[in-house]
Amino acid sequence: MPTILHELLARADAAAVAIAAPGRPPLSHGALRALVTRTLAALNAGGIGRNDRVAIVLPNGPEMASCFIACAAGVTSAPLNPAYRAEEFEFYLGDLGAKALIVEAGSTSPARAVAERLGVAVIELQAGEAAGDFTLDGIPAAAPAAQGGLAQALDVSMVLHTSGTTSRPKIVPLSQANLAASARNIGATLHLTPADRGLVIMPLFHIHGLIAGVLAPLAAGSQVFCTPGFNALKFFAWMDEAAPTWYTAVPTMHQAIVARAPKNTAVIARHPLRFMRSSSSSMPPQVIAELEAIFKAPLIEAYGMTEASHQMCSNPLPPGVRKPGSVGPGAGPEVAIMDEAGALLPRGAIGEVVIRGSNVTAGYEANAKANAQAFTNGWFRTGDQGCLDAQGYLSLTGRLKEIINRGGEKISPREIDELLMDHPAVAQVVCFGMPHPKLGEEVAAAVVLREGQSASERELQAFVAQRVAEFKVPRKILLLDEIPKGATGKLQRIGLAAKLGLA
Repeated sequence: MPTILHELLARADAAAVAIAAPGRPPLSHGALRALVTRTLAALNAGGIGRNDRVAIVLPNGPEMASCFIACAAGVTSAPLNPAYRAEEFEFYLGDLGAKALIVEAGSTSPARAVAERLGVAVIELQAGEAAGDFTLDGIPAAAPAAQGGLAQALDVSMVLHTSGTTSRPKIVPLSQANLAASARNIGATLHLTPADRGLVIMPLFHIHGLIAGVLAPLAAGSQVFCTPGFNALKFFAWMDEAAPTWYTAVPTMHQAIVARAPKNTAVIARHPLRFMRSSSSSMPPQVIAELEAIFKAPLIEAYGMTEASHQMCSNPLPPGVRKPGSVGPGAGPEVAIMDEAGALLPRGAIGEVVIRGSNVTAGYEANAKANAQAFTNGWFRTGDQGCLDAQGYLSLTGRLKEIINRGGEKISPREIDELLMDHPAVAQVVCFGMPHPKLGEEVAAAVVLREGQSASERELQAFVAQRVAEFKVPRKILLLDEIPKGATGKLQRIGLAAKLGLA
């Protein structure tokens, strides 16, 4: 079993296409491997070697994909959201202890000025003709790296920060072995082969896009078609050009694709998909049914997180059983349910989801308190609540921090999401807790209606009241044109009350 990225990538046919992009000639697997070797040699010559951190601030696209692969193979890649402001770059570059920053040639990103102020070397990436090909300019003149060449299994391949919704972001170091295990797990789950073509629409500063969208398919010898990022108006044109066999996305992206699909039935018929994949947040079963009816292909819902190098569970492809509302059985690591005291619970019991396996981080960096809270008897505590059924399929009932505590009554916001999604006028919903002076929290929901449909707050409350106990009915339902999303397109419950003026 390959435990380093170089070994994973070495197995593909050198002549086969690795990376493609709209309107560009493609890059072969052989050319990608040569690019990795060339890039690492240049970085090593400038004193940047194994376990040295290289921040990458590039727009979505083929160069972001190939630059990540090249850096992750021999130094420590640190992809950052290009939309960050100067203050955010100041925090992340400083917290990472970055030795260099890679930006595109001519970039006006505030990361550049911040890096110069912090004494971090700024390296410019110049894109080549082929999709993903590039050269690096401005590598510092320095003594060659003491530890150069390809990284080893326990070297840190990538560092990412947790989202830090309720606390200071934590650094998650992921080793070569972690990433290699996750890429193998995803490839096995999806039965990826050299014949596959993945349409990459996920952000490439995030674990989902980097590992499921780029690394896993390249490790399987297949190709990735890298877009500039998700755009519902361009999705079907890219589909026509890429002729993909699959794509992976978050639920909000799938919902936008569903909305535009009726006008693009010819494109869908021309390019039948083998499957679609959803991860990063829960997928409403109603949207799964719509997608599968439109594309005549299975939607595979998976469950992942940064600390697990992405994938933890996944519904299987046919003829395996897919269970809407479940994220499937363990798909790589071991998965169990634990109580607050650290005891493992039997099937059917609700508790905290815990995992262990070769794709799981060894621990947060320089954060003994977080590690003491996160690890119990070798198991990593995910912070998610759920239960395993008799067949080992995991159903999530919510983030422990997102469970609404209404005067001692615990309410799963996901349960209310799914009830509201059954209303014919509802296109999108996120339920969340809002402060209440006596109860502590009260149930609220943000709703986007389907185009041309109407429904009032009172009507939606009555719809929910017919199906659940009174205490679960949202006391406030906001009808919005759009629900605020995070940087990766996920709907975020925590902090939503404040964003919407309810706190």
